[in-house]
Amino acid sequence: MPTPSTGNSARTTVFAPRIEELLRKHRGADLFRLERDTVGVAGAELMDGLLSARPANAEERPTFKPVQRRHVTRTDASALMQAVSADVRAALKKPLDAADDLTGKWPHVAHVHLRNLVFGRESFRFRILVDRRLELTPKLTWMAVAAGTAMLGKPGTEIPLSNLAARALEAEGYDDRRYAMYLYRRVAAPICFTVAALVTNALWLGSPFDDDVPNRDILSEALRLLPPSWNLLRVASPEFGAVDERIGARDDVLMLPLLSHRDPRLWDAPDEFRPRRWADLDPETHPGYLPFGHASERCWGRHMVIPLAERLLDIVRRDGLVVSPDQTVGKVELDGLLEVAGVRMVRR
Repeated sequence: MPTPSTGNSARTTVFAPRIEELLRKHRGADLFRLERDTVGVAGAELMDGLLSARPANAEERPTFKPVQRRHVTRTDASALMQAVSADVRAALKKPLDAADDLTGKWPHVAHVHLRNLVFGRESFRFRILVDRRLELTPKLTWMAVAAGTAMLGKPGTEIPLSNLAARALEAEGYDDRRYAMYLYRRVAAPICFTVAALVTNALWLGSPFDDDVPNRDILSEALRLLPPSWNLLRVASPEFGAVDERIGARDDVLMLPLLSHRDPRLWDAPDEFRPRRWADLDPETHPGYLPFGHASERCWGRHMVIPLAERLLDIVRRDGLVVSPDQTVGKVELDGLLEVAGVRMVRR
């Protein structure tokens, strides 16, 4: 399905077949059946009602999911958030480096830049945990975690540690260290993944941008058309049937911001990249707009993702980077985050 861009209407976004089918068959629908035991929801009012019906449980919130049956406490999660927030704040205070070269294939180039910016050039045991290739299979992640845990000793003082890495190294004993190393991966990697995907999507959809369009509006529009987190799963609960009787007692519910973000009932020219629309819209309250989840439980990372994404856009706009004119087709695969793969960025 093509996704027009006001800046570059010649670019075409090709979605994975499953995503394309959702857009073709269910856009504009409030509720529909996806599987025997799963319903899809894309209506703004219905999503609001369902997400307000009960809080997300530990299995439904990535940060709190158990680690090999070990419960992640709110104390642990809070400490992790404080550590990574401190790392992001420190990164944002650094001046833009004129030597930064972000040409090449995105989101990979952006991901590596963010990893080095936020977490520094830490020892291999930590750098590998933020590597994009670990997404290929959970086994690779656990192999990297196990290898990093088994390494004896701590890095020398000549290698600065991020706050997040220092916290992981405080753990005593193999099991606690392995748990801490896995949580490092769970917190550090998504920041780099999400920011890199978001800015790559924005560049694909609209670069080069008009000078008077703010970064925040560009990002809000990219989050609308290509939200990296494009669905919210809630497991079957009795509260859902009380909101809508079409939802059975055993039905899981897959809510789809991907569809509500393109609902013609909610948006003018829903398929067009129009960042100027956000001059008159509030991303915190607009119906059906859920790039960071519901108002009752926004993603903890949004206050880090947006500033880091704005910083990346500052470099792109400063250096006049644009999508290669030779690239007119971008593919969005169904492999986790919604992102355009292999976008070639060059200097204008």
